[in-house]
Amino acid sequence: MTPMTEPPLNPPPPPPPGPGLPPAGYANNDEKTWALVAHFGGAAGALIGTGCAGWIAPLIALLAKGNESPAVRQHAVAALNFQILVSIVGIIGWITTCILIGFVIWLAAMAVGIIFGVLAGLKANEGQFYKYPISVPLVK
Repeated sequence: MTPMTEPPLNPPPPPPPGPGLPPAGYANNDEKTWALVAHFGGAAGALIGTGCAGWIAPLIALLAKGNESPAVRQHAVAALNFQILVSIVGIIGWITTCILIGFVIWLAAMAVGIIFGVLAGLKANEGQFYKYPISVPLVK
């Protein structure tokens, strides 16, 4: 047998960060926690508030840590803009429930707020920024 002279095609992945080290994309673990509060809290608010309260957790994250951390601010503003839009649609759904189409609008707003909030939270957990598919830049 001849010795292998070519390097392997795929190098091994880098080792995961050790305990006490900040996750990728964040300066410290506190930033990651607040980014997750913004996204997962928005999804939870959309569920608990039946499509109309998803904006509360991102607003809390923005007010609590937005001035201290650019990463938290970026995540919180993205989540807040998305959840405000979903909440407006949810409120329109509630108002128009008497003509039955509002029930469909309300359920769709709640589902969209939950699904995309969870997807954004999973990306934030990996240290990446998630761009929501529908969003209006109301908060900058």
